[in-house]
Amino acid sequence: MSRRNVRWVDEATLSKDLTGRTYIVTGANSGVGLETTRQLIKQGAHVVMGCRRVDAAEEAARGFESLKGSYDIIRIDLADLESVRGFATEFLGKYKSLDGLACNAGMANMSGELSRTKDGLELTTGISYFGHFLLTELLLDVLKASAPSRIVLVSSVVHAGSPNNRPSVHLDDLYYENRQPSNMQIYAEAKVANVLYAKELAERLEGTGVTTASVHPGWARSNFGSGAGLATRSVMFVLQPFTRFMSNSNEESAQTTLHCLLSDDAPNHSGAYFSQQSILYRDRECRDGGWPMDSPNPNATDMETARRLVDATYGIVKLERKG
Repeated sequence: MSRRNVRWVDEATLSKDLTGRTYIVTGANSGVGLETTRQLIKQGAHVVMGCRRVDAAEEAARGFESLKGSYDIIRIDLADLESVRGFATEFLGKYKSLDGLACNAGMANMSGELSRTKDGLELTTGISYFGHFLLTELLLDVLKASAPSRIVLVSSVVHAGSPNNRPSVHLDDLYYENRQPSNMQIYAEAKVANVLYAKELAERLEGTGVTTASVHPGWARSNFGSGAGLATRSVMFVLQPFTRFMSNSNEESAQTTLHCLLSDDAPNHSGAYFSQQSILYRDRECRDGGWPMDSPNPNATDMETARRLVDATYGIVKLERKG
């Protein structure tokens, strides 16, 4: 059953013929990514599913056989920057246009211990921010050549924090070598980074026809927290009957990403933050969401921080900045 105040993409937008358009969706084999992919293909688009587990993607894609559009699967492991480079190389070797990039994949390391990617980055931030940063930068030229085109970066309500505790990126410790924050603090900081990156990209890409957005998709009933420790899993199991009445289905949670990829209005707000309704906002006035809405976290809207973060990230992912 749909929650009454869920934001839905209007029927006209979901009826657009997307034949001839190409999109990339990371984490497309399950959850919000799968529902985003399904809708795009339903409307006739060709979707490249960027997934770490190709077998899971192939299984999920069997449900697309009767739909109007088409799909391809290219493996990507966002916890391995070399894999990200390999994905971009394979995509650019096969495709000459890209109408939309949905950086959907993400995770929260709930194991209780600090884990790192193959490149030595903290795992949650490595997947949610650094991997998607590198992917986006490697595809900017084809996005510009395909303009008008769009980039959507998935953030979270968690980035907002509370009036007494606003998460921020720590530019002096992006590797988490000098701090021991909780797993949820790290997750929040990664999502702040995505909001800042969307804003910096919008500034940098102004006039190119490439527009950006960061989104809170909703409290999705997906596989979030599947890697949690026993104690966390036990709490989630106990709360499951209650959270079903407060959370969103994956279809509902895909609506904000679809709005940003397809609506006529979203490009008018490049760099903005778009949010599904959510009772998880600590700021009550934010709970109805907004397409777009102002983030209540000033640390996620500071352009000087955004520029410095991007400058630092170029060095971390070992990518030469153009221009």
